[in-house]
Amino acid sequence: MIDADALARATTAPDGAAIAQIRTTFGPSMLTPEGALDRERMRQLVFADSSARARLEAIVHPLVGQAIGQATQTANTAGATLIVYDIPLLVESAHWRHDLPRVLVVDCSPQTQIQRVMTRSGLSEVEVTRIMAAQAPRAPRLRAADIVVFNDGISLAELAQQVQQIGQQFGL
Repeated sequence: MIDADALARATTAPDGAAIAQIRTTFGPSMLTPEGALDRERMRQLVFADSSARARLEAIVHPLVGQAIGQATQTANTAGATLIVYDIPLLVESAHWRHDLPRVLVVDCSPQTQIQRVMTRSGLSEVEVTRIMAAQAPRAPRLRAADIVVFNDGISLAELAQQVQQIGQQFGL
C-alpha cells in the first residue's frame, strides 16, 4: 500500500524534504524544536490565511507526488499485480481519479467522522468541523467511488467480510 498521508508526514518530519522550503516560506516559528512542521501552528495559520494553505500545498504536494511515483515504480519493479493507494485528498486533486482504474471510498456519517478524528487527534469538535469544511464534501467523494465501504455501526467482523469480498473482486 502507498499511503499519501504518511508520505506527506515524512516530508514534514525533521529533515524531511519540505522542511527547508517551509522554513524559508513561513519562517522558523512554523517548525517544532525538533525541526518538524508544527502542525498545530500551521493549522491555525491556514485557517486564518487561505493563501497560506495554497503555499503549503505548493511545497508538500509535489514532493508527495514524487514519493508516490517512486513507490509505484518500486512496486512495479518488484512485480506487484495490485497497488493500493491511500489518498485522503483524492477528490481535491484533479489528476488522481483519472490515473486510477478503480476507486474505493471508505465512508461513514459526518458525526462518526468527527468523533473518530477527535479521539485520534485530540482536536475539538469545532476544529474537526472546520477541517472537514475545508475538504471536499462527502457527496463528491462518494461520486468518485467505484466501490463504497460504509464503515459506520458495523462490527470488525462485518468490515473484514466486506474487505474480503472486495479483495476477491480485485483478484486477491
